Amino acid sequence: LMDATMPVVGDPKTVNDSFIAQITANAQAIIDKAVDLGVSDRDHMVVGGHSYGAFMTANLLAHTRLFKAGIARSGAYNRSLTPFGFQSERRTYWEAQEVYQKLSPFNYADRLKEPLLLIHGELDNNPGTFPMQSARLYQALAGTGGSVRYVTLPFESHGYSARESVGHTLWEMSEWMKRQVGPGAPIATPTTAEAADAEPKAPAAR
Repeated sequence: LMDATMPVVGDPKTVNDSFIAQITANAQAIIDKAVDLGVSDRDHMVVGGHSYGAFMTANLLAHTRLFKAGIARSGAYNRSLTPFGFQSERRTYWEAQEVYQKLSPFNYADRLKEPLLLIHGELDNNPGTFPMQSARLYQALAGTGGSVRYVTLPFESHGYSARESVGHTLWEMSEWMKRQVGPGAPIATPTTAEAADAEPKAPAAR
């Protein structure tokens, strides 16, 4: 679902206190609406994101059972490694240690059992998303019995620019989704009554 946003709103000083609850409600609403529209199958949902979206992805997998698999690209998963604030969080680690710990998917690696694909640029120089973030989460998941694949992109920083890197990233994501959830449910066919009301169509030429 392109551009399915997950706003986290509230007092800038304390907004992250309800981060998990808000993204969970957002994800549930997105899934419910997609199912109501008939464009998605609840049992074939994969969540993915890049950078802060990857951070959200890992938290959704760690704290909910809404998705069957995840894809996290160039994210941050241990907030003790970004102790002087991140994204909308302006408190330091020492001022809001409980929030930093709760929002670190790394701390819940033993509970994160849905398959997760981690992708990271080998030379990521973004202060909050050094490659160590993905490497350590991979080790934590692998060591606690999780299902995880870790892909590093040579010579890439926080964003991926080489044609080979972009193409390989798309291939990894596509193969991951096929492997973890398979094809989606077929689109529902009209009922007899609906078909009777439909405008008749001329037979195809042979």
